[in-house]
Amino acid sequence: MSDITVRYRYADTPLGQLHYAEAGEGEPIVLLHQTPRSLDEFAELQPLLAGRRRVIAMDMYGFGQSAKPSAPQTIEQYAAGVLALADALDLGAFAVLGHHTGMFVASEIASSVPDRVTAAILSAAQYADAEFRATHTDPKVDTAQTQGDGSHLLQLWASRQCLYPADRPDLLNRCIRDTLAPGIDPREGHLACARYVMEDRVERVTAPVLLLAATEDSVSYPHTEKVAKAYINAQSVEVYEVEGGMIPLMELKAPEIATVVLDFLERVGG
Repeated sequence: MSDITVRYRYADTPLGQLHYAEAGEGEPIVLLHQTPRSLDEFAELQPLLAGRRRVIAMDMYGFGQSAKPSAPQTIEQYAAGVLALADALDLGAFAVLGHHTGMFVASEIASSVPDRVTAAILSAAQYADAEFRATHTDPKVDTAQTQGDGSHLLQLWASRQCLYPADRPDLLNRCIRDTLAPGIDPREGHLACARYVMEDRVERVTAPVLLLAATEDSVSYPHTEKVAKAYINAQSVEVYEVEGGMIPLMELKAPEIATVVLDFLERVGG
């Protein structure tokens, strides 16, 4: 891994400039982050995958240093951003890994261009059906009106602190930094998930699917079985439980995730 160089670039696309990081050679895999994160979410994982793959981590359309669509934002818009980047990089077919919001985007890509997705790794998966949409209309974790005394920063920290390990404030620092990036509206990212009509899309997914289920992620873990049953036309559906995994799964469990993902891709030819 010491020889792995991660290069940061912008790609010109019809949607505007999209920011991405690239490392490694071989069959491509695209990494898609959660709200309100950026490609930084994969800083630990990307070099581990790049020893055997061409790995592209991107600031999704609407996040980080990439172009921003206007509200209301949708999963379909985010997916269009991924495909715009894939076209700009001449990727052709590729595997995709998405975490939380990125998981919905990865699933949408696999449903919209099944001939281009060789494998879908869905991390922290939830099932955005009518019940989900009805209960995810108010993402309180993003509610903090800017105050002159900076108290909104403490409010943002406190709203997420229970979701992060107590001994890793550095990880929450990185999340808050992405939350405050210019042009970012974390609330829109979460509402995009709530707007997604997933039940109309999952049956179109034909690629092999791997679900990464973090056992200490109270937001997503209870959905695992329901999601696994939804991909009825996927070539295969596997579930891997990450013991002790939390919402910052990619940072906390990067070596384990890399091993599982690479083994899966080798087995399914993704």
